[in-house]
Amino acid sequence: MGIQICNSQILNEPEELLDNAIVSLKEMAAYELLWKRHGSVKKMADLFAENPNQRPSDLVNETDLSPFFDFMNLYLENFFRDTNSNFLINSTFDYPTKLRDAKDPVELLYYQGNLELLRNHSIAVVGSRSCSEDGLRRTKKLVEMLVKDNFTIISGLANGIDTQAHKTAIHNDGRTIAVLGTPLNKYYPRENKSLQQEIAKNHLLISQVPFWHYTEESYFNNRLFFLERNKTMSALSEATVIVEASDTSGTLIQAKAALYQRRKLFILDNNFKNPKISWPYRLKNKGAIRVREYEDITRGLRKVNET
Repeated sequence: MGIQICNSQILNEPEELLDNAIVSLKEMAAYELLWKRHGSVKKMADLFAENPNQRPSDLVNETDLSPFFDFMNLYLENFFRDTNSNFLINSTFDYPTKLRDAKDPVELLYYQGNLELLRNHSIAVVGSRSCSEDGLRRTKKLVEMLVKDNFTIISGLANGIDTQAHKTAIHNDGRTIAVLGTPLNKYYPRENKSLQQEIAKNHLLISQVPFWHYTEESYFNNRLFFLERNKTMSALSEATVIVEASDTSGTLIQAKAALYQRRKLFILDNNFKNPKISWPYRLKNKGAIRVREYEDITRGLRKVNET
């Protein structure tokens, strides 16, 4: 599944598999090089839109790849081989075509874990990092019901609502996908290291963040990847449910993306009752659904499946 990069037996594999590993490394190195040159999700999306059906290696000179080969080989030795990491690239059979619904679709995704989870019915459950105890309680109750209805839970592995969503899905023998705002080899927040490792081993971990570019950029610039991953979370999901969020929360990026991507957007009722925020009614006027009871979600999804 996916384009095989490397494994612990690579040095003993037949020549054909070694060739495949070299080809995969070439595509990764080319993608990292293109990120160094263009430096943003939008510019990368525009580049591939202008060059349809082209692989990353088609858009670079092979002579420029040497330092990137060296860089990625380091990760092959110290990371990919040990973690069974891999990547998906647009035009391969297991690349999730629903990603193309995004305004600036991602061309390549790095991942660890069970890629089959992308084929399941899934819902993103998101909200504030600094959430209330009521928010944690609502998340737990919501995810328990979604898991019971056989939904895979997608979230962003952040503190607060995201962490509660992942942990509740796992605790209830459900499935979960974490979409990171950092490269696969980073743990953020640090206190979620064991959770990230568990998801990578038994569920699915995804990142669109390029390794080389991330190491060269400032903390401030790299923060933008957290906003971009929200758009990817939305594209991978059938719907997004917002548990709670402030007027300045990055969760609202995902809300706007969901509406743009024609995904269902559900907002729990407690947000409409909060006098300190104004976004719930604005999004409701644009098509979001107010959730007073769990059946509001199931009815909303049923309408999608009937059309």
